[in-house]
Amino acid sequence: MKPAPFDYVRAESLEEALAALREGGDDAKPIAGGQSLVPALAMRLVRPSMLVDLNLAGLDTVSANGALRLGATVRQAALANDERVHPLLRAALPYVGHFVTRNRGTVGGSIAHADGAAELPLCLVTLDGLVVVDGPDGRREIPAADFFVTHFTTTLRPGELVVETAWPVASGETCAFEEFALRTGDFAQSMACSVLTRDHSGAIVRAVVAVGAVVDRPTRLVEVEELLVGSQGNEAAAEAGALAARLVEPAGSLHASARYLRALTGTLVTRAIERAA
Repeated sequence: MKPAPFDYVRAESLEEALAALREGGDDAKPIAGGQSLVPALAMRLVRPSMLVDLNLAGLDTVSANGALRLGATVRQAALANDERVHPLLRAALPYVGHFVTRNRGTVGGSIAHADGAAELPLCLVTLDGLVVVDGPDGRREIPAADFFVTHFTTTLRPGELVVETAWPVASGETCAFEEFALRTGDFAQSMACSVLTRDHSGAIVRAVVAVGAVVDRPTRLVEVEELLVGSQGNEAAAEAGALAARLVEPAGSLHASARYLRALTGTLVTRAIERAA
């Protein structure tokens, strides 16, 4: 199929892009990498009357000043070998689509799209990152945990754009990312992150464990985190994985039953904890 007709605006500045989106209203859509939007256009799952191109100067910058701040149109592939990027994000990047899609796909686009099976939103929530948005009411920073609502739904207000994400830099913690998909580059059946902070004896003083794909948005498993605190990690990993399997309630599909997905999630959480430990 071909997309339905639409007007195209190539913005020269952020102000121009925001003005165009305001003018287009609910029928206007921003586009940057287009790796999710273009297929949806081709299948006519979305029919915007206007596309506003965000490939403009100023949204593609990377800076490190206390946190790593990534402009919305920074390409995913540009981060793979950047030593400033948190190890958890670097571990997840090879699972994001395919090499060719990462060359065009943007960090901000993945965050704004809010796919429950996407790796970058899961990493941002796990690392307590921030989403910076701009719009009619000015610029504001939203904690990642508050940004994602459910599948493809965020707390973005009408006319707002994701302009930047802020990621903490590594500070001595250990981490791991685990994912299972049917084929390389496919959407995840399940995925899990673990970030562990230890004291001088090796005991865990802070644990972050989060899962994606089997939930409607990136979700921290607080009960699993509490179980790990005070342990060395490895001896509690299997129990933590079993608890994770009980906490998620995935919907089954043609590819996997709900029972299988729960068991898979438990396995991935166990592996993520063991690798981080």
